[in-house]
Amino acid sequence: MSTLTIDNKEYIVLSKEEYEALRTKAASKSTPARKLSLKQGKKLAHQLIDSWAKGK
Repeated sequence: MSTLTIDNKEYIVLSKEEYEALRTKAASKSTPARKLSLKQGKKLAHQLIDSWAKGK
């Protein structure tokens, strides 16, 4: 890993192996998508549509 400075901004250069390891580590920490039943999904969709309609 090394740093590179361009226009007073610092960038980090990683090898491909380090990048892939960092990427898989970050992906494992993210929470999985919540699965809803059909009824719950419809209810959530209607709530979102109502909130978007009120915003206009």
